[in-house]
Amino acid sequence: MAELSVVVHGPNVQDHLTELLGSLAAHPLPDAEVIVAAVGDWARETAERHAPEVQVVPLPHGTGDAAARAEGAARASGRWLHFVHAKDGLPAGTPRMVAERVAELPGEVDVLLVDHVRSTWHSSGMPSPDGPLLARAGRADVPLDDCSPLLRLTPLLGTRVLRADFWRAHEPRLATDDEPYAALAALLLADRVACLPHVAYEDRRLRPASLPPVTPEQRYGLVERYESLLDLTRDRRAAHTVLYDLMVRDCLRTFARGGMEEEVAREFFRRASLAARRRRPEGHRRPGGLEGVRRSLLEEGAYAKYRAFQTVNRTRRTAKSAVRARKRQVGARLRDHQYRRALGRPVNPHLAVFAAYWNRGVACNPAAIAAKLAELAPQIHAVWVVTEENAALLPPGTDHVVPGSRRYWEVLASAKYLVNNVNFENAVVKRPDAIHVQTHHGTPLKRMGIDQMAFPAAAQGLDFKALLERIDRWDFSVSANSHTTRMWERAYPSRYVSLDHGYPRNDVYYTAGADDIRTVRDRLGIAPGRRAVLYAPTHRDYEAGWTPRLDLATLADHLGDDTVLLVRGHYFYGGAASPLTHLRRTGRIIDVSSYDPVEELCLAADALVTDYSSIMFDYANLDRPIVIYADDWETYRTTRGVYFDLMDQAPGPVARTQQELTEILTTDAWRDESAAKTRAVFRRRFCEYDDGRAAERVVRRVFLGQDQRDLPPVLPIEERTPAPTPQEATA
Repeated sequence: MAELSVVVHGPNVQDHLTELLGSLAAHPLPDAEVIVAAVGDWARETAERHAPEVQVVPLPHGTGDAAARAEGAARASGRWLHFVHAKDGLPAGTPRMVAERVAELPGEVDVLLVDHVRSTWHSSGMPSPDGPLLARAGRADVPLDDCSPLLRLTPLLGTRVLRADFWRAHEPRLATDDEPYAALAALLLADRVACLPHVAYEDRRLRPASLPPVTPEQRYGLVERYESLLDLTRDRRAAHTVLYDLMVRDCLRTFARGGMEEEVAREFFRRASLAARRRRPEGHRRPGGLEGVRRSLLEEGAYAKYRAFQTVNRTRRTAKSAVRARKRQVGARLRDHQYRRALGRPVNPHLAVFAAYWNRGVACNPAAIAAKLAELAPQIHAVWVVTEENAALLPPGTDHVVPGSRRYWEVLASAKYLVNNVNFENAVVKRPDAIHVQTHHGTPLKRMGIDQMAFPAAAQGLDFKALLERIDRWDFSVSANSHTTRMWERAYPSRYVSLDHGYPRNDVYYTAGADDIRTVRDRLGIAPGRRAVLYAPTHRDYEAGWTPRLDLATLADHLGDDTVLLVRGHYFYGGAASPLTHLRRTGRIIDVSSYDPVEELCLAADALVTDYSSIMFDYANLDRPIVIYADDWETYRTTRGVYFDLMDQAPGPVARTQQELTEILTTDAWRDESAAKTRAVFRRRFCEYDDGRAAERVVRRVFLGQDQRDLPPVLPIEERTPAPTPQEATA
């Protein structure tokens, strides 16, 4: 018996079925079977091209989704069913990930909830809002009544993996063409549910103009759906309250979107009003503000008042928007006048402006360059650009300016040197006698710059024309290795000079001593003799927030009391690794998401566990063990794009599941001879220019104007001595 049956159903809409079956065929799994309930000749012919890898159930044209799902499920032999509409997609490796998760679930669990990405006719791989909810629920299986907020998850049947016996027991209710109803009913009917906070489905939303128009009966069906679902929540107060709020919210949104004739709109409002009054939980309080007013008018059935309220609200928003626009225009004109005046003054050859990570503070390559500049050229004054909220965190005596202030524009206009690891804002003018240094902040595995154009999930919000204009301001681009140099030339095409000098922030990995390492470990509370493993995952463009991909408490239990897990969330999440809050006091798991600089964490760690973060390239300088945890490599590679296959060129052992990671870390696999050989190849390629003197080379070349031939040469990798290991430092 297969563990998982993937039931693909429906017609081959816009030929999406071809792509879906191609993805499944490229990653077969022994514990999963694929059944295609193919509606119409085109779907049947497409599916048959993949036989015998898939079982084909031919169905006549016009067969509805519910009937197609039922026919496919009837042929399934798996313990679990994953229904996938033919128009939708499955990220590569999904069946394996889902099959492994359901295999470990106890028999009383009826539904496994998974995350998804969204695609439209003009974009793909956009994150869903479900990730944080799934992450908060954790991996434990629970009754829905103990976790009723899960009802707020997007109602997609494809994000509910159903136990086959559960499906058969409730098929009369679940086999409906109203997919949102089926998705919500599955939760309400389940004894227990579990979560997999990883992307395991792609919801493709077709262009509305390509779909049949919405009928009045379908409009009214929204109210009927919720009334029917609320019947399942009798004596279940928490679930009833959440479902009621969802009903009112969806009714108001549907009404606000419009597109209904006046007669239909009135009747929809009347039905929604009756349901809102009849189903309102006892003692339920409306929210405050405008939303509360909307709900009150709906419950009153005050159609005319609601229309008038909409008109007044639109007028108010338009007026406020006009006022804000005028204020912005006045402020922009004043700023532009001040900046233009400053640009008319001579450039100050003794002034340098530094910034890092969108003005977060003194960090990364700019910080290392500024420190070496103070040593080699103290006559050049450094000013940091820092946001107002981060200014209090600056080292004492740091001269700084706040973005948008008068002095900010004055120093940007008059500084000879501008150094950043991202880009200065678009309004900054490149003066002919000023020098812009782009230090970057990592070696690229993922696609960057204009190479993101083919990956909408990564490129959302990017203005590539403005990006190219910012790139054209660069005079120098710092690189840590020849791979990086080549990728920057392709991702950021312009006339800048590449400084193949190494990353200045990595100098510390060769200059730190035993005392430095002991100090950091003492600060973190790591006792001598204990192993410290730094876990530093990267950001996913297809996730709305940080979703922990490991059960950290279970991993810590397996590693034992002599191992400390240092867990660092990506800086995109503001250093707030909220899923770790309840673990911070265990002693074996330390949340270091807000700890800076990250280089000190690397010095304190005996080993690194990461996924696709550029920290692996930096940490490799220490020649300490690195383990890659790549549970979603295929999804990441597809949605973000990469420059090379990390699975073939990893810096150490690769784990695809938590069990594999645990086995690596509880044996010698993380540090054995094979791991050392793999790491040596990786270091030779990606630590090419890092030897402890990168900052000196950059300062001498850029600020002191020395010729390339007069700079300290890069030491051969065999002659470099990394900082001592924690064991050596505490011996």
